Parts: sequence; C-alpha cells; structure tokens
Amino acid sequence: MTGAILTPGSRAGAETMEKAARGRSLWDDARRRLFRNRAAVGGMIVLAVLVLAAIVGPYLTPFRYDEINKADVWAPPLTAGHLLGADSLGRDLLARLLMGLRVSLAIGLVATSVSLIIGVAWGAVAGYVGGRVDEIMMRVVDVLYSLPFIFFVILLMVTFGSNIILIFVAIGAVEWLTMSRIVRGQTLSLKHKEFVEAARAAGLGGGGIIARHIIPNLLGPVVVYVTLTIPAVILAESFLSFLGLGVQPPMASLGTLIANGAQDMELAWWLLVFPSLTMVVTLMSFNFIGDGLRDAIDPKDR
Repeated sequence: MTGAILTPGSRAGAETMEKAARGRSLWDDARRRLFRNRAAVGGMIVLAVLVLAAIVGPYLTPFRYDEINKADVWAPPLTAGHLLGADSLGRDLLARLLMGLRVSLAIGLVATSVSLIIGVAWGAVAGYVGGRVDEIMMRVVDVLYSLPFIFFVILLMVTFGSNIILIFVAIGAVEWLTMSRIVRGQTLSLKHKEFVEAARAAGLGGGGIIARHIIPNLLGPVVVYVTLTIPAVILAESFLSFLGLGVQPPMASLGTLIANGAQDMELAWWLLVFPSLTMVVTLMSFNFIGDGLRDAIDPKDR
C-alpha cells in the first residue's frame, strides 16, 4: 500500500508542518529544557507539596494554630499529641507552622503580583513612549531606588498601621522598581522590531501595541524574575516580622515563628529549628525553579 505524499499544499502536509513548527517553538523548547533540569523539577515537586500542606494542612491538624493549652507549655516534639512540640503558651507548633507557611506564601504571591502589575505597566509605557516621558518615569524610579527599601516599608506601616493587607501592598509597592527596569530594557529592544512596525503601520494604537505585541514577547524574563522575587518578598516579610512590624499575633508567619523561636531557643530548640528549616526549603525551591527557568529561556543556552 502506497503512503500518502505530504506536499506543502496538502492538508496533511500543512498539519505536519504546523506540528513541526509548534515543536520548535520557544515555549515548547523551554518546557523541555526545564523538565530536563532535575533541580528545577525537584523544586517544583517540593513547592507543590508545601503549597498543598499550607492550603489543606491547617484543617487536618488536631489543634488550631491559636489554641492555648496551659498543660502543654514547652511540650517537646512527639509528646502530648504535638508532633513538632508546643510553644510558651502551649500552642501546637505544627498547626502554627502550617498557618505561617500559608501566610508567607500568600504574602509572597500577592506582593509579587502587585509588583508585577505596576512594574510591567510602568516599564512598558516608559520604554515604548520614550523621550521626555521615559526620562521622567525612570527618574521617579531612580528617586525611589535611593530610599532604603526597609525604611520605606516601615514608614508606610507606621503611618497607616500594621495589618496583613498593608504588608501585601507595602512590599509589592517597593519591589516593582527592578521589574520596571527589566521591562523597559526589553521594550526598548522590541519596539523597533518588524512585527511592531507592521502593527503600527496597520493603524494599531500605542496601547494596543503594548498589550498585544510588547508584553507577550517579554514574558520570558518577567516569569524568571517573578520566581526570584517571591522568595525575596518572603524574606522581606520575615525581616519585618522579626522586627515586630509584620504579621501580628495570634496570626503567624514564618518570620514571626523564627523570631519567637530565636527568643526561646535555649528553652525550646524546636521552636527555631522547624520554622527555619521550612523557610530554607521554601526559598531553595523557588530559587531552583527560577534558575531552571532562566536556563531554559536563555537563548544563549539553546
């Protein structure tokens, strides 16, 4: 039986060529390279387990994270029903650790989303419009860069009060500065490309070009930077909590748990060790994923 001849004009030939083109696309190639990176895959698996534990875990523990048990004060791990021990108020460390992980991941995700929205919009507009508008917008970024990061966040929180929503906004409102510079640089290299000139010649306005052509083509470095921003945000929140300006009791975050554990480490080592290990594993997972994405998307490595 004679096989069908695939010519460029035939339907089967077109489908085959389309599949081949898709197979050679940037994102397909990046995905294959990413999943060949064992460290990145391991980071994704560990992070998925941590996220699942943060979402479901607090509902499965026998104690609430804010439940006080005077009879269990300083209970060591594996005693009195406390798998990881209890703190100075008899609160279960496992329940508080899972809640703290949930809060820290939420802060990292929301604050990074805020910085992503502001940074991408600011950098894309500055890079595409150029001229005096670009100069003014980037001078604003330079002025904000000159302010100490932690001082700016502390000033916002002292002025408007300390609550978890403000932490989201305050950290995200500072972290967008580097994102805007990255996006601006990518936009400057994209705005004179042929597909952008074609869209401009077709009558598409500046907003449409930015939304349809510029932003979709700079998602690679943005995605990589996002994966590296989330651990930076978690560390920033932990530092604020360590200073007593972050998440307020009885709510917990990894930062507050580490701060409390550092105060009581001579009496209860487990209050410092387990939150610190959780923090290290979380940050390493994000860093492995970010490094894997950077290597997968970098055209010089293909």
